[in-house]
Amino acid sequence: MSPRRSGISRIWKLFSPVEKRNILVYVVGIMLYKFGLEAFNGSIVTLAANRYDQEAYHSNSTIRTFERVGLISGLNQAFQCIGSILIAPLAKRWPTRTVLSVSIFVFAIFSAILMIVDAATGGYIRPKDFVPMDEHDFRYYGKYNTNGIIPIYCITGIAFGMVELIRRVIPRDIVGDHPEKLQKMDALVHIFYEIAGVSGAFATGLGLIPRLGNNYSFIITPILFILAAIVWLFISSVGLAVDNTGTDEMTPVADNIESGYLKSIVNGFVLFVQSFCIGAKIIFTHRKFIWIWSCYALTLYAHRYLENGIAPQIAKRYLEQSEWSQIIVGASNFGELLGAVFVFIFGNFIKTPLPWSRLDAIIILLVWYIPFYYPIANNVKYAWIIAATYIPIGFGSAADDIALNSFIQSSLSGLESKHKNISALGAVASFLYSSYIIIYAILNPTLGLYIDRVYDRTDSVRSAFLYTVAVQMTIISVIVLVSTLIPKGALACNPTLIPDEDLDIISTSKESSIETNDRGHILKRKNQQKVSPELVTHF
Repeated sequence: MSPRRSGISRIWKLFSPVEKRNILVYVVGIMLYKFGLEAFNGSIVTLAANRYDQEAYHSNSTIRTFERVGLISGLNQAFQCIGSILIAPLAKRWPTRTVLSVSIFVFAIFSAILMIVDAATGGYIRPKDFVPMDEHDFRYYGKYNTNGIIPIYCITGIAFGMVELIRRVIPRDIVGDHPEKLQKMDALVHIFYEIAGVSGAFATGLGLIPRLGNNYSFIITPILFILAAIVWLFISSVGLAVDNTGTDEMTPVADNIESGYLKSIVNGFVLFVQSFCIGAKIIFTHRKFIWIWSCYALTLYAHRYLENGIAPQIAKRYLEQSEWSQIIVGASNFGELLGAVFVFIFGNFIKTPLPWSRLDAIIILLVWYIPFYYPIANNVKYAWIIAATYIPIGFGSAADDIALNSFIQSSLSGLESKHKNISALGAVASFLYSSYIIIYAILNPTLGLYIDRVYDRTDSVRSAFLYTVAVQMTIISVIVLVSTLIPKGALACNPTLIPDEDLDIISTSKESSIETNDRGHILKRKNQQKVSPELVTHF
């Protein structure tokens, strides 16, 4: 194959005209979705932080701002897992693009509820000439209880989990199961996804929140989500479209569709638990994989905590402008974009994800400066300086994440669990992502509580940052670096792992599948059809 044909022209000719059209439609929708998502998430976190601080100030009560913000973020991510489980029965009945569009439409409706509640309780858009009397002056907010944000954010977490899961499997419906087509499409989508993420975060922090206030800065979210839902309806399935004819002998015809769906949900939860257990056994009983847990779950937690936990605290406590956290998040997203492009171009020279994991572990030590940094409050220049340090952090995160995902998929895609409804890849994905969710859901509010107590006592968060940022990231870095020395052949700078064992993937159940008819009786089927691993786990 000539160099010329291996270039962009060859990639362009790889796709048919219909596939090119569908990819274009999908990319337009994903950019609308990501931009709206950044506006929503950034606004909700800053809104909750401001409101909890305001309530504590006016009631002279103990500050619990970032404990509750951490709780909100943790619950949202936990409910994403629930959403990813609920989506599987829907995807078996209707085309993937339809389920995706409906899910994001539901997300749009619930994202608008908070603005309706705010307006109904006396809230309004921040006036152009608004001059706050102090840092707790948000008189344009509605007079509702801030804890009301929690259930709304949890419900949107379910919809978010549905959308995030479906967007990971719909490329198969667009280009089929051709490996190179999938790889190129995923890379292209990821690049445009991060471009929208960077622009969305900056637009929210620098334009929407200062202009509208963070109680209405996500007014574009339901609009963009509805547009994305409409755009995605124009995708035509030309690859491995889901068969929704109801002829699958695994699914008996039920008189009550709702009852069948509820049973499918129950089975989905059972499969999720089984996937978690099988994945844990695969990871912790094989030297080839045991190092992945810390390199995936701990580093993913570290980066999400630095973005969603520390960035809002820096913006609120150091800079006294909560919306500037989106500048920091935008810079992190930009770093992830650079990391994705770098791995796409030079990834073939790195044999395993171990060098990327080591680089990631070293880069996160940059946060040691945070407890000792004294930026001038209300000066956006210092927000950009802090944001610049998040660019390499985002770069390391994306490079490590992409390399680990590729390694996991290539190492486990050929292996099958003895449980017919759970693949080895799906089980490991379920365990790793759920581990991250559990760690984040526990540590984020706990550390937030500690930071709030230190701030309430000393009127500063620097001494708390010494432990929650510097020491914590150092511990994670050391664990990850040590973990990368575990596999055979891992001592080289650019190691090639040595096969060390034959894997015996053992089922947790003697029954090959869980199937029920409309009366609840167990059904068995000779020719089992595997449930797609992407539809039983959120990875």
